[in-house]
Amino acid sequence: MAIAHKEAGYAGIIVTDHFFYGNTAVDRGLPWQDWVHEFCSGYRDALETGKQIDLDVFFGWESGYNGTEFLIYGLDEEWLMAHPEIKDATVQEQYKLVKESGGAVFQAHPYREEYYIPKVRLYPDDIDGIEVFNASNKLRDGIDVFNERAEKYALKNNFPTTCGSDIHCSEPIMSGVEFDKRLKDIHEFVAMVMSRQCEMVKKSKFYS
Repeated sequence: MAIAHKEAGYAGIIVTDHFFYGNTAVDRGLPWQDWVHEFCSGYRDALETGKQIDLDVFFGWESGYNGTEFLIYGLDEEWLMAHPEIKDATVQEQYKLVKESGGAVFQAHPYREEYYIPKVRLYPDDIDGIEVFNASNKLRDGIDVFNERAEKYALKNNFPTTCGSDIHCSEPIMSGVEFDKRLKDIHEFVAMVMSRQCEMVKKSKFYS
């Protein structure tokens, strides 16, 4: 993944693997500390590769609540180790925990309709922003309904926005957020997205 993004011209990536109740390969029977260590291994591997090829690699995760998903930015492995309560936190508790520690919560692909999502659920009081373009959202009758709805929702509520690729393999590389400078860390990413100092790059796997 890191090499593919570098070759595609990206300056950096954020690794946001599915969290405890999402589609994760990490054994949920492990003690919490061991589970977190294994969960973060993909990020660590990408980070080491990034150092070798001059690609910035930042850490985050994607929490799941029966199909409704959130992107968590600004916290790290050490924080997860110290906060086992995040595993079973409600959406409201998640937001409080993350915000108290200086992180940010963005709802991912809020209007996506798929077999694993029972219904669309919105949490305007428990997020900092919206992923308004997800490159893996499928078209409906040839129309980009889900991303369009997300963008309208963000505009209506004046939410900061992001775009994501939502990729699970190294091809194709698409979508993201563009800045006027190279970012030093995930905290600068959060700060610039929250202050809207970025541009959305919208390129889908289904159309460009």
